[in-house]
Amino acid sequence: MMNLIKKAVLTFTMAISLGASTVALAEDAKATEVIAHLEEAIAEIGKHDFNAAYTHEKAARSASDEIVGHEAAVKEGLASIIKAQIIGKSADEPKAIAELNKALGFYKSI
Repeated sequence: MMNLIKKAVLTFTMAISLGASTVALAEDAKATEVIAHLEEAIAEIGKHDFNAAYTHEKAARSASDEIVGHEAAVKEGLASIIKAQIIGKSADEPKAIAELNKALGFYKSI
């Protein structure tokens, strides 16, 4: 009977651990997706294509909404992405790139 209880507890503990690992991997994947979109946005701005950059910034914001557990970094990162989108409307490449690089720093810290 005692061995059965030990096995049940061990199985339960392993299931909880695997569930937590899956959540962490999903968050890492979303952060990686955000980073990829931000890097693409920077590349598009370098080509003077603010419309394509905006598309990547929008996708980065959408993916960012799915990251949980890192509220402060996500909040700061989102603020920088929004600032970059606003700056992009005036086609100020250096400022837009600087703001996106700032956002990248927040998401890479996750």
